[in-house]
Amino acid sequence: MKIRTVLIAALAAFGLGAPVAAGEEGHVKDFSFSFEGPFGVYDRAQLRRGLQVYLEVCSACHGLKYVPFRALGDPDGPALGEKAVKEIAAQYEVMDPDSGEMRPAKPSDYFPRSPNPKAPDLSLMAKARAGFHGPMGLGINQIVYGMGGPEYIASLLTGFTGEEKEEAGQTFYENRTFPIGWIAMPPVLSGEDVEYADGTKATAEQEAQDVAAFLMWAAEPKMMARKRMGFVGVVYLVLLASLLYLTNKTLWAAVKRRREKAAAES
Repeated sequence: MKIRTVLIAALAAFGLGAPVAAGEEGHVKDFSFSFEGPFGVYDRAQLRRGLQVYLEVCSACHGLKYVPFRALGDPDGPALGEKAVKEIAAQYEVMDPDSGEMRPAKPSDYFPRSPNPKAPDLSLMAKARAGFHGPMGLGINQIVYGMGGPEYIASLLTGFTGEEKEEAGQTFYENRTFPIGWIAMPPVLSGEDVEYADGTKATAEQEAQDVAAFLMWAAEPKMMARKRMGFVGVVYLVLLASLLYLTNKTLWAAVKRRREKAAAES
């Protein structure tokens, strides 16, 4: 009973000391993504669909300045062929560092910056945004659900209510997920915005999840490699701990027998 009381008091004290943003956080839906969890992996088909949504819808305003075109061919990512990567890169123009003139981009170049200076770059958006908070600043939701960056993006894209208002000559749109409730970005997904190459039905929620997954890969392209290395590291540590345990038992077995013999004789 005393331990329970101490734990409750500690949690309460931590909650009072942590910053609370009650009433300011928007609603974030817990979508199920294939890459969640210690053994989760990217869904290659979903990444390709998300790339299509980005190219046909999002790239009009948002850039991916930290993502090289060649990364689209990574086997842990969209895994596009060399020809497809070159075709996508050629859709953009970049400044040639040698001549100072514009030229079609190559696979070695990076996606351009945001064409709209007011629109944020999306390269690290899935890591920059935390989707789940609380309760009361304890971080319990982060432990249960994870940080939720992709969930935040998908919820934001599907969180528009249809209400609008104008302030200082600018139109704002009500959004259930955006922290303050109103956002300057208009609704961009309505369903059937793209025609998926794999035949998947392009609903607004499907498009939102696909582009959110793609942006998670853009922010964490080496996540699957890290998970594999982490698994190997855990297996190695388990084996090492087992060997050390067996070695310890072998080294001290003789001492233990002598002590048992001495105890029996006495």
